[in-house]
Amino acid sequence: MCPDKLFPIHVRVVQAAGHMDDNSLTTLTGAERSRLRGLGQNLEPALKVGKGGLTPEFYAELSRLLADRELVKLRFLGADRPTRAKFIAQITERTSCVLAGAVGHTALFHRPKPTTVGAISTD
Repeated sequence: MCPDKLFPIHVRVVQAAGHMDDNSLTTLTGAERSRLRGLGQNLEPALKVGKGGLTPEFYAELSRLLADRELVKLRFLGADRPTRAKFIAQITERTSCVLAGAVGHTALFHRPKPTTVGAISTD
């Protein structure tokens, strides 16, 4: 069997400004999502969304955590299913991250660290 099939290499395209290509964050493959969910099982929720909802302070802290850790688990306190879905959509749009998985009141978000111009990352 070809080694590339055993260990696939994912190359993310980097724009001249040093930002990741928008298309690289829109979706995760099933294998990527599964791997991230596995890593997230051992994480404690880093942030909790409560009565205050999604505040500018929440977004600032989440962005800081995503920049440091790449994978962040959130817990939604007291929110019903439609509200959680609305929160998840707002979070992914505003913080440029993707949802790796959501079960009940817990959601896992991923945003890879940006690479420098001309560099490639092998995930």
